[in-house]
Amino acid sequence: MFDAGTRRPQRTVLGVVHNVTSATRLLDVLPLVATDPRVEVAVTCTNSSPFTADVDPYLAAHGFRTVPWDEPGHADLAIAASHGRLHELGTPLVVLPHGTGYNKFLNGSVFGMEPASLLHNGRVIASSLVFSHDEQLDRLRRSCPEALGAAVVAGDPCFDRMLASRPLRHTYRDAAGVRPDQKLVFVSSTWGPSSLFDATPDLVRTLRAELPLDEYAIAIALHPNVQALHSRWQVERWLDACLRAGVALIPRAEGWRAGLVSADLVVGDHGSVTFYGAALGTPTLLATWPHDRLDPGSPVGRFVAAADRLDRSTPLEPQVRAALHDQRTHDDITGLTTSVPGSSARLLRTELYRLLDLPEPADAAPTHAVPLPQWRVRPPTVEAVRIEYTVSDNSLNGTVVRHATDPRPLPAHTYLVVSTDEPTATALELADAVVHARPGDAHAWITGTLAALPGAMVATAPIDDTTWLVGTRTGCIAFTSPDGDGRVWAPLVLAWLERHPLEDFPHRVWLQSSRSWRAFAAQI
Repeated sequence: MFDAGTRRPQRTVLGVVHNVTSATRLLDVLPLVATDPRVEVAVTCTNSSPFTADVDPYLAAHGFRTVPWDEPGHADLAIAASHGRLHELGTPLVVLPHGTGYNKFLNGSVFGMEPASLLHNGRVIASSLVFSHDEQLDRLRRSCPEALGAAVVAGDPCFDRMLASRPLRHTYRDAAGVRPDQKLVFVSSTWGPSSLFDATPDLVRTLRAELPLDEYAIAIALHPNVQALHSRWQVERWLDACLRAGVALIPRAEGWRAGLVSADLVVGDHGSVTFYGAALGTPTLLATWPHDRLDPGSPVGRFVAAADRLDRSTPLEPQVRAALHDQRTHDDITGLTTSVPGSSARLLRTELYRLLDLPEPADAAPTHAVPLPQWRVRPPTVEAVRIEYTVSDNSLNGTVVRHATDPRPLPAHTYLVVSTDEPTATALELADAVVHARPGDAHAWITGTLAALPGAMVATAPIDDTTWLVGTRTGCIAFTSPDGDGRVWAPLVLAWLERHPLEDFPHRVWLQSSRSWRAFAAQI
């Protein structure tokens, strides 16, 4: 497998991939040996999963050396994070879960704990079966006692990386564009029937419409199998209205862990990501809860039976606020995530080197924080903005409430604010205000835009990083915003023009987001 190379490793390790999900878990484990100059790693795909469409691009993007499944050559150790065709390897083998333990039924048995996965011709396939918690050994003893001799409790490397990331929570939120005063609602869906994305496909759009923009950011993470089967293009089309409303779509393989570390509330289903969020101590609401797909004695099965539900028949905002206020957790169940929190890297590396028959490196096995998010919450294309204000001593004090919306009839004193980021023709025709977020010649842009859109009353664009120009057909006002977000000034000018002339606009402005600590301040 490694003939004629520049380096001459003493041992070779083969990472065994079934799909992108299992590949992501291997990335938590392979570095434990791959940094050793005595060891070289290659990767192969079993081609045993129906969700392999993204595997080759994913492995190529990470720079792996890949070898064909039918021609793997010699390896001293294989590491897999799923089951299927593993008995064909003929080499020492470590098998880990690719989620939070083993919880889901497949053909009437718990996948990953049943004899069909663990045995071949009556013999245990794996040299080491890695489990995260002692409770899994009790279930293995009932389901496949022949495999107990290979079982090793070595914690959960994926969860440990999230634990290591928690001191940097504010850094992750900042990188994702979540403001300190916002609550991040993290929506998670596993794949398949009864998943959140299958059972409640309009949930995310409804959340974004009901929750005020200045108080809540929303991100959604879908299981990689969803994109692998339906394609990235199709998934983004299904979520198009959500993305245009300002919802962040988490990349399929990495980013969800940064999202969980950043989240204030998780809305999910019976998938591992939802359970991980609860295990981090984050309040959680279930949008779907298919009991028949889970082992009721497993941690996820017990959690789904106990967790709070999201009631789609009543308004969502009060339920979100109640969950954030109550801060209800299920520590007695989520504590079953791992028996050895923070110790997985150390225990796993010791086991891998035992099987490699090499002395373990003297340095401590590292647990790295998860990568910073490569996704960001972005402003919606269309906003409905309502502003109430009072004026005294040439100062304006008011409140602003903004929602993502469709271009439809709005209540009185509410304005339709449309961004230039791929708006629809209907939105442009109905716009009260048009926003262009890129600095440049704001005067010229405002003049040209208002001439081209006779229905719009104002237009706004930044002059530089902190100064925004709001223009009507008769004049302009410059607002200095310390945080650089000046799109709120256009509807404020519209609210002012309902009762006053533009030239009487106050010199100082203080706007506060309703029921939020978010404040906008400007010097005119």
